[in-house]
Amino acid sequence: MRYILVFTLLALSICVKAQVSRKTENVILVTLDGVRWQEIFGGADTSLMKFQKELKDPKVREKYWRTDVSERRKALLPFLWTTVATQGQLLGNRRLDSKVNVTNRMWFSYPGYNEILSGFADDVRITSNDKIYNENETVLEFINRHPAFAGKVAAFTSWDVFPYIINDKRSGIYVSAAEMPASIAPLTERERLLNQMMPVTPNMLAEVRLDAFTFYYGMEYLKKFKPRVMYFSFDETDDFSHDGEYAAYLNSAHHTDGFLSELYAYIQSDPTYKDKTTLIVTTDHGRGNGGDDWKSHGIRINGADQIWMAILGPDTPALGEVKGTQHYQNQIAQTVAALLGLHYESKNATGKILDGVLKK
Repeated sequence: MRYILVFTLLALSICVKAQVSRKTENVILVTLDGVRWQEIFGGADTSLMKFQKELKDPKVREKYWRTDVSERRKALLPFLWTTVATQGQLLGNRRLDSKVNVTNRMWFSYPGYNEILSGFADDVRITSNDKIYNENETVLEFINRHPAFAGKVAAFTSWDVFPYIINDKRSGIYVSAAEMPASIAPLTERERLLNQMMPVTPNMLAEVRLDAFTFYYGMEYLKKFKPRVMYFSFDETDDFSHDGEYAAYLNSAHHTDGFLSELYAYIQSDPTYKDKTTLIVTTDHGRGNGGDDWKSHGIRINGADQIWMAILGPDTPALGEVKGTQHYQNQIAQTVAALLGLHYESKNATGKILDGVLKK
């Protein structure tokens, strides 16, 4: 009996130490719609710079082309290749045999976002981008149900389908999408300015909010309400790609990298978040490899199932570019939960915690 008691106390002690050693208290998930792994790891592609229609940029080569691939990708995405590459991890450089794939069979947005957020591919019910309320509980909803996180989960998204993907009616999660203005009083001075600017700013993306508005609305919410879990979803890169605007696609990716830099600088300046927050960045799907295929995705486009991830946080080993691994999109949901000390309990979720992302 004495030995059993000693063993039990020792096991509890080990468990408590393991919990104490986890530093992450907050998670910020960011998605860049349809950004190819080829640009993430290889920078701008000169063979695609000819694809410019209405949104021409005569300086695109000057801005983003460098002979050396390390300098080229850093010119396009300086935050990813200075901060994340030195302090976190980048997964998905297939030239280094690092592979990240979706598991859904659709290879477009709603199925991809469902897989990211719910941890499994629902190829039966989610077969289009239609505005249908998601029957699957996402990891955001799961976390929001826990008392320590209730009301501390929010999403700021450019695409107007996200209230349906996250099922804001059922989940109770605050989802700001499309051209929704800030409405939660008291409004900050910046929120009032954004509310004035958004309706009068020309927007060629129709139902998609310009990413700058999504980001700065989200930043104001972050500063006011200090959520424990925050989701940003940016969309311009996918829209510009479909329109055959490669320069605009590159510019948008570059600007979003700047948003990430600004977000991380704020995180590290605020005591609520400093050294207690993990940032996960990924995409919903890939695109074609070249020619006209880079504009498209879907099951008929070779390579559209190939994606990438970037992770930066106090519990993630600083491995930089990871080599020789295979990861999947359905692993993100369980990883988000695990970072917060939770086990994502879903009857459908198949993805496991990302290997190598959490310190053992």
